[in-house]
Amino acid sequence: MASDAARMVQTTDRAESMPRGGTMAAYALAIFLGAFLLFQVQPMIAKIVLPWFGGVASVWAVCLLFFQSVLLLGYLYAHLLTRYVPARRQGWVHAAVLAVSLLALPILPSASWKPAPDADPATHILLILAATVGLPYFLLSTTSPLLQAWFSREGRGDMPYRFYALSNAGSMLGLLTYPVLVEPRVATRSQAIAWSVAYGLFAVITASIGLKAVRPANEHEQDTAETLSPDRFTQFLWIALAAVGSALLLSVTNEITDNVAAVPMLWVLPLALYLLTFILCFSDSRWVPRALFLRLLIVALGGMTYALEQSLVEIPLKWVVAIFCSALFVCCMACHGELAKIKPDPKHLTSYYLMISLGGALGAVFVVLLAPRIFNTVQELPVSIAACAVIVPLALWRDRTSMLHGRFKWAARLLSAALAVAIVVSLVVDAQKEREGLRASVRNFYGVLRVRDILNDKVPVDENGAPVGDMEYRELTNGTIQHGTQWHADKLRTIPTTYYSSETGIGIALNSLGIVRPLRVGVIGLGAGTLAAYGHPGDRYTFYDINPLDVEVANNWFTYVKQSPAAVDIVMGDARLSLERQQPQHFDVLAVDAFSGDSIPTHLLTTEAFRLYFQHLKPGGILAVHISNRYLDLESVVQGSAARLGKAAMSIDNADDDQTGQFASTWVLVSDLKTLLENKDIRGAGKILVNAENERPWTDNYSSIVSILK
Repeated sequence: MASDAARMVQTTDRAESMPRGGTMAAYALAIFLGAFLLFQVQPMIAKIVLPWFGGVASVWAVCLLFFQSVLLLGYLYAHLLTRYVPARRQGWVHAAVLAVSLLALPILPSASWKPAPDADPATHILLILAATVGLPYFLLSTTSPLLQAWFSREGRGDMPYRFYALSNAGSMLGLLTYPVLVEPRVATRSQAIAWSVAYGLFAVITASIGLKAVRPANEHEQDTAETLSPDRFTQFLWIALAAVGSALLLSVTNEITDNVAAVPMLWVLPLALYLLTFILCFSDSRWVPRALFLRLLIVALGGMTYALEQSLVEIPLKWVVAIFCSALFVCCMACHGELAKIKPDPKHLTSYYLMISLGGALGAVFVVLLAPRIFNTVQELPVSIAACAVIVPLALWRDRTSMLHGRFKWAARLLSAALAVAIVVSLVVDAQKEREGLRASVRNFYGVLRVRDILNDKVPVDENGAPVGDMEYRELTNGTIQHGTQWHADKLRTIPTTYYSSETGIGIALNSLGIVRPLRVGVIGLGAGTLAAYGHPGDRYTFYDINPLDVEVANNWFTYVKQSPAAVDIVMGDARLSLERQQPQHFDVLAVDAFSGDSIPTHLLTTEAFRLYFQHLKPGGILAVHISNRYLDLESVVQGSAARLGKAAMSIDNADDDQTGQFASTWVLVSDLKTLLENKDIRGAGKILVNAENERPWTDNYSSIVSILK
């Protein structure tokens, strides 16, 4: 009888400790599904709007700023709802807002949102996201803190923080399945509709939990329980540690995508690692060997500092991604590990999450909004590295059980301070080196443009091979890639250099049409304006460029455009949007050279883009696509789109020549097979590409860089 009574008491205790507003499974399902949808929609909506803004990496950064900011608002809503609205009414209020959010479905931006050429890109992206996915995303972001608060109010113990790990697991699954399963197989419109249906299911489940979660079983005891409020320094650490992790996430993502491609796969990888650190740190402290990650933190910070050296720009892609992503993981494990270690009593759960989301939003604001305005070069990653080297030791100083208060505390403190100082000094020295020889550095949403004067190692020669005395030239770089150079010597100022010399694919195409005058030439991507040097009286060259700063640099620091004998027009805005608005231009040649760094705007290489290009070319006109890239083999992409349109593609390679300023490059000329073969200059310069049957052509609904990695 005694044992039966004990079991009855235990059963009663377990029943009282379980939530009355819904089973644990219902809470877990709502939290997991909400987190899955929350992060599945991020790359989905970003990919939809990416082509409207030039396909640059900054689009994803602005999207992350929006998501972090709305997450903060969602956490604030959960905090205010659970603190100031009576327990009996909270579920009804939330259910009503969920019902209103269904009016925003399906989440598919209208074509009317395409920006005008003079629109501010960051503001316009934020408006599109707010109008399209704003309210559903806001309510998804409230799920984890709100349901955890309800669960904590109805249940007992530390279980709510396990739900935080479950939430991050759902988030990571949503992220990883998008580039692997969803993006390659499902059209964009179908993605949006399927997501909207799943959101409707989520709304029903969450509303049902809220309507049943009336009040806690032991409401009086919970209202009168005394718990110490976290002090101000602890709250500062909540914000600071979260801000450092967020800033590192965006900075590392920009570092990778700026030099490869702004595509979901490279968006998702850093973000997935970032979420994984939350999962590990908030699941079980035994999974996080604190001492190990603090030691690895030294290696990670040092590794990123070393990798930022300008002399290391030739590092292979696999090592670039490995260095920065592994360093991001270690740094976030250190930051989020300390964040989890100072989590408060569940009574302060919503304020804790609110501070974390505030820190995340502040980190995003720094990278996306402040850095481009206060730095004229990319300094947000170095600043984030330095901040991590300072903030983590501050968190360790607060913890009396850390190595800074142990047996070898003075040695640990001295080493910690020395490492922080060394990293900061190293980053400052690197920044000073970067400014050597710099004539101009300007920055906006589309990147950083730098102009330098450089002394050549060899005496330059003119077109006839005669030496010219002035060895100095001026270069334009975007990221780590040169976008044009010009010799200072008067005899050489009008000679095309770099990827556009007479021996390159575009040079051969233009020179081979010399008997056809006047020429109409279109160029996607201005750079230094080098191709204008091919112009003759009566010709018309039309450049398409989305970056207004590029126009200023080309006109103020180079003379190709100003001194061209041809009439030169510059059309501002994304090239595809501009060409869609124009009547057929009847170009003889249309050159596509719109890379930012080594990053490719994928929307300019799709079959739909090629179809648009040929609408603006004369019959027999030539499309010249510049595909030089350290990381990606784009021949198959161009050939695939050409074959889809019944066109032939010829690849033309050329070598470096320091004395003429010529760079090794690869161009693919796309036209009718007859045009390519009947022109003896073109026929003898390259090779006809054969379509690979297993290669799927890129379209506006499909593009993947996995199969074309070098």
